[in-house]
Amino acid sequence: MRRLILLRHAKSDRPPGMRDLDRPLNKRGRRAAPAVGARIAGEGLRPDLALVSPSQRTRETWAAVKGALGAPREETVPEIYEAAAADILNAVRAAPDEAGTLIVVGHNPGLGDLAAALVGEGPRGLRALLASEFPTAAFAVIAFEAATWAAVRPGQGRLEHYVRPRDIDGDLAG
Repeated sequence: MRRLILLRHAKSDRPPGMRDLDRPLNKRGRRAAPAVGARIAGEGLRPDLALVSPSQRTRETWAAVKGALGAPREETVPEIYEAAAADILNAVRAAPDEAGTLIVVGHNPGLGDLAAALVGEGPRGLRALLASEFPTAAFAVIAFEAATWAAVRPGQGRLEHYVRPRDIDGDLAG
């Protein structure tokens, strides 16, 4: 079984005149990211590989999350920066098969669109919630009965977890 964790970056700041790629996390994002990392670890999930967008906000989110996850191997993947769902899926499909659990740290709308497209099974209420929103610092865990990452297809995943920051702590809600 393969597990894919899709993690949207935590809440970011928008300083005037700053390039989008360079936007840092804001105070709420810096609080939410470690809480999300602890929650992922609390679910017993330990990714073998992280694919991280090159943006400052995704790199800061990953830096705050990875310690709780055993600091897995990571790759910066420029192709997932503000990418469409199909481009993120291509990055997932290119992941090494030795990585049984993969985490992708990226952006919306592509990440949320990909999560909704991949899920074919799982708790109905969670699937409906996932289809309606994918806020900052939310994560979805999708399991696949696929022999390789290249074999992952839309509609074939089972949603195991979908967690928003407000589900961890109401003060983290955005």
